[in-house]
Amino acid sequence: MRRKSLLAPFALAAAAAFVLTGCVNNEEAPTGGSSAGGSVSADEELANLVPDDIAEAGVLKIGVDASYAPNEFEADDGSVTGWDAELAEAVAAKLGLEVEWEKSLFDAILPKVAGGTLDLGWSSFTDNAERQAQVDFVDYYNAGLQFAKGADAPDLTEYCGVTIAIQASTTSEQFLQAESDACVAEGKAAVDMLKSDGQDEATNNAVLGRADYLLGDSPIIQYGVAQSEEKLVLSGDVFDAAPYGVVIEKDGDLVEAIQAAMQALMDDGTYLDILSEWGVEAGAVTEATVNAG
Repeated sequence: MRRKSLLAPFALAAAAAFVLTGCVNNEEAPTGGSSAGGSVSADEELANLVPDDIAEAGVLKIGVDASYAPNEFEADDGSVTGWDAELAEAVAAKLGLEVEWEKSLFDAILPKVAGGTLDLGWSSFTDNAERQAQVDFVDYYNAGLQFAKGADAPDLTEYCGVTIAIQASTTSEQFLQAESDACVAEGKAAVDMLKSDGQDEATNNAVLGRADYLLGDSPIIQYGVAQSEEKLVLSGDVFDAAPYGVVIEKDGDLVEAIQAAMQALMDDGTYLDILSEWGVEAGAVTEATVNAG
């Protein structure tokens, strides 16, 4: 899938420097992509945890929705970049493997992992109980939801009847669907969810005024605001914080290897180096956990 063409600021392959408290830095953003992830060497003991078939192939087949800057998105040459993508490649390197990215719509990734056609899903997946029924997670980062609004839009005081741009099949949709159901139960208008297949399109809908409000994961919303040339502003604080997790086949053989490699990167400082280069270290954790969402 090619990255959709947005307004000029969104085409920049750079990440904005911001933190989860809602502050936005509109100065020159960190570019990421330095040597932190690329300098990782294989750990023989950890590599021995990799299932034989994957070890023999030498690659991890990973599904990604590359429309989610600054986490994972397409660089100008079509490669997958972003802090989350760098972290995936560092984990693979620690296990003596390379990454084979499969770009996909977000909602297609989890079923492919559950069905065994992808080794992992690595695309800013929120670990929650509903998804745990289908797959396992190795959790590695904390993020929440956050709203943005058009610069001239009033503050968001209720959701009923309001048009809000979101990416489909995400926790943003789950949250708004619950709020919409509550609106209808009270005899009010449902939430008007303007859904897009990719987050870049959802952000663009808000930038172009097709929706007065935008909802998404806090690092993504803050990045979009910082790159919007003041067409969007943050609206409210981060809420519903939850862990991002690597999606792995339920009861699969890769859980132990991914958890161990992630923990090793946390322990040796590589993990925090990668996050810091992209300005998203506020969501860092110190322990790689399994199904903690």
